[in-house]
Order: sequence, then C-alpha cells, then structure tokens
Amino acid sequence: MAAVDDLKFQEFDDAANLLAANPDATTISIDEPAEIAKNQHGRLQEPGREEDDELLGTDDSDKTELLAGQKKSAPFWTFEYYQTFFDVDTYQVLDRIKGSVFPVPGKNFVRLYIRSNPDLYGPFWICATLVFTIAVSGNLSNFFIHLGKPTYHYVPEFRKVSIAATTIYAYAWLVPLALWGFLMWRNSKVMNIVSYSFLEIVCVYGYSLFVYIPTAILWIIPQKVVRWVLVMFSLCLSGSVLVMTFWPAVRDDNRRIALATVGTIVLLHALLAVGCLAYFFDAPELDFPAPIIPAHNGTTVITKSQ
Repeated sequence: MAAVDDLKFQEFDDAANLLAANPDATTISIDEPAEIAKNQHGRLQEPGREEDDELLGTDDSDKTELLAGQKKSAPFWTFEYYQTFFDVDTYQVLDRIKGSVFPVPGKNFVRLYIRSNPDLYGPFWICATLVFTIAVSGNLSNFFIHLGKPTYHYVPEFRKVSIAATTIYAYAWLVPLALWGFLMWRNSKVMNIVSYSFLEIVCVYGYSLFVYIPTAILWIIPQKVVRWVLVMFSLCLSGSVLVMTFWPAVRDDNRRIALATVGTIVLLHALLAVGCLAYFFDAPELDFPAPIIPAHNGTTVITKSQ
C-alpha cells in the first residue's frame, strides 16, 4: 500500500527553470480559463466583425432576451401584460424622439434607444398626433387656398380625420408586421441574419413618423415648391433611421434580397409621405357652381366668377 506521503501533491521544477530549459514554451494559468477562451475567440473573429456585432446588438443578446422574458411573464389576457408596453418615462420618450429626428450615422436605433425597453406609448401618441395634425392642417390649407373667392364657403371636412387615422395606423402596424414576418422567414433560411422582435419594429416605425408632425404643420404654406422640399427633407431624415436600423439585419442575406428589402422599406415610407401630401394638401381645386341671381324682370342671371 502506498505511503501517505506518496499521495500528496508534489511540487515540480520551478517555472523559471523550465523556461530556461525551453524558452519557446507557453505557460498557461489554470486560474484564467475564461480569459483564454475569450482571447482565442477574439483571434478567430474577423477584424470588423466586432463592430458589426455591437451594431446589431448580438452581445449579451441571450441575457437581454431572458430579462425581457422575465419582465413580460404575465399572461397576455391580463392588464399587467399590456401595461409593460407603456412602462416608459418622459425622458426616454424624448430621447427616442431626438434620436429619430437627428439620426447618428453608423448607429443602430434599436441598439441605441429601443432594445433596453421597447414601448408602445411613444408610437401610439405620435401616430395620434400625426393624424390630427394632418387632418387639421389639410383643412386649413384648403381654406387658405380658396380664401377670398366669393363662391367658396368653408365646410370642415371631418372625414379627413378618419382617412388619416386609417392610413397612419395601418402603415404603423401592418408594414412592421409584414417586415417582422419576412425577417423571421429569412432568419430560418440564413443563420447569420439577426432578427428584431415585432415590438421593436413597431417602435422604430412609430418614432420615425415624428418628423412628419412639424412637417405637416408647415405644409399649410400654400407653396408647392416649399411643400415638396419639406417632404423630401423629412423623408431623408426618417428614411435614414429605417435604413440604418434594418440594413444590418439583412446585409448578410443574398445581395439582391437585401437591397430589395431596404428599397421596399424606403419606397413604402415615401409613398406614405407623398400620398398624404397629395391627398390632404395638393387636392385639385373644385369648380364651384356659379351663383344664380334673380333679375328684376323675372329672368335669372347666372354670374361666372373669374
């Protein structure tokens, strides 16, 4: 039977002696396995991939999803489940509005503002404000265009509120739903694609519409050139937020599919802006019927306004 002393850990030669005998030897400390694995992983990564991961928000994504799942663990039929979507303070909303109006080149809007706490409070009220702004500004624009014409009688067009509400909310919900489904489908085809949640996409689209609120107010100016300059400026700002957000999610896909996806996003965004301007503000002038003035001799005289 082995002696007790034989079972004790033995101290080998000093590390200095080993290194002196073999200068090319590599020493590894068993106390730092995590750092070794991290360094080896860093060597295997491509030079620019670390920035891509930071842009896409893949770092600690599992931890973020876990925390999000713990935060929204209530059943979907309860009030507490939907209350989490509106759990945001004023400073966060203002910060996200600033980020949508002044986009930072090379920065992902979801990673920078949304992923920590996506909300529906900002998108809902931005869409509601935009609806009433477009409807009221469209009525005022129509009034100023025909102001001074003797045959014109101002009648408020309340139907513009319902039309604007249907258009804005359909765009803010159906387009993100279609985009979310497309990204999920492509994610099953291409493993490198990083997909966003439906709530994050709705949040991005909702905040990207804020810039159209002051634009719609300025559309009251009865100058077509000014209106089209404003719509192009607003489209560039809000469109850049969408492009910088969704391009990193599709760039690893097929080149044609990625370009077609981003092109479709920008095209639909442009159709919304141009359609609102053309329908609510650049409507064709109506040919008002000439008033009938009875003459003193019993005949009627139809006057034609110039």
